[in-house]
Amino acid sequence: MLADMSTHRLFVALRPPKPIRALLLRAMHGIAGARWQDDDQLHLTLRFIGEVDHHRAEDIAAALGALHAPAAAARIAGVSLFERHGRPHMIWARVTPEDALAALHRRVEQCLARVGIAPETRTFLPHITLARLNRASGPVAPFLALNGDLASGPFSFDHVILYESELGHGGSRYHPVARYPLVEQRATSADATAATSSHVAAKPSSPP
Repeated sequence: MLADMSTHRLFVALRPPKPIRALLLRAMHGIAGARWQDDDQLHLTLRFIGEVDHHRAEDIAAALGALHAPAAAARIAGVSLFERHGRPHMIWARVTPEDALAALHRRVEQCLARVGIAPETRTFLPHITLARLNRASGPVAPFLALNGDLASGPFSFDHVILYESELGHGGSRYHPVARYPLVEQRATSADATAATSSHVAAKPSSPP
């Protein structure tokens, strides 16, 4: 259960398995001034929710218990960047197949809609953030050229995870609140929340 804090900053994500995280971590170097993610921060965001009060957070956790979906097969397929105001802002790894992951994203949206969470307006692009950049970071072209063909074999995302984000000195820290198994059928919604953390952070101020 969520601890009774005033607000919670939440997002829904998939956690890549350890061998995939190791593959990504080995590639994460070569850009001066980049703030690389560490192992605990590597995830694929399905839906950023943001800051909600405690009662809404409990409703969200319960609503996701109704999620029914198969385990999501995926692959790492290259790296790219997002820009902000014409400057490199974030380095990320692409995750495919996009259609299958988008279908899972829609199922999560349907669960959240039942408790009044407005649908996401941005196009869903499955990716795992590798580094955040500032004005002094770079250059990024050598990294993109070296890792343009970064790829993995097939792997599975077996759980959807509800995370809480906590802002710290080294960037945001992510704490799993509840895990929801991805299987063809589940006997009860209680199975989805069997692994629940009592840790809930207080008022972080930046999205994952």
